[in-house]
Amino acid sequence: MKIKPVGILFVALFYISICFSGCEKNAKQDELIVDDAMFESEEPTQIDGHNASNSLDFLGIYKGVLPCADCEGIETTIELGSGNSYLKKSTYLGKENQSVIESSGVFTWNEAGNTITLQDEEVPNQYFVGENVLFHLDLEGNRITGDLEKNYQLVKQ
Repeated sequence: MKIKPVGILFVALFYISICFSGCEKNAKQDELIVDDAMFESEEPTQIDGHNASNSLDFLGIYKGVLPCADCEGIETTIELGSGNSYLKKSTYLGKENQSVIESSGVFTWNEAGNTITLQDEEVPNQYFVGENVLFHLDLEGNRITGDLEKNYQLVKQ
C-alpha cells in the first residue's frame, strides 16, 4: 500500500491543527492575573534580595556641597563606618563663623535596604545609597529631581 503525498499533507495538517488548538487552550488557562496594588507601594520590592545594604560597598567617606537657603552652600562630609556608625561634618560657606559642626551616631536602613537615616539628626536626615554616592533626600524622604538634582549628591572619596 502506497500513501500519496497529498494524504501525508492532510495528515500532517491535521496533527498541526490539533497541536495548535491544544496550545491555545493551555495559553488561556495560564493567563497571569496581576494585582496593580502591589505596584503602588512606595517601597520597591526586592525580588532577588539584593539591595544597597547587602550588595554595595557603602562604608567610607562621602563629600559634597549641599544647597543652603542663606549661605553659599553647606560643605558636608559623612563617614559611614562599621556597626552602622556615622560621623557628619558640616561647614556653612559664606558665613562669618565658618566653624565645622560635627555630629555622630548610628544610622538605620529602611525596609527596602536602599535608604539610610542618620539618627539624632535634624530632618532632612535621610540619604538614598547609590554606587559610590549618597543622595540627600527631601523632608518627606524623596529624591530631589530636576535641574538641582546634582546639587544634592555626596560622592564617595
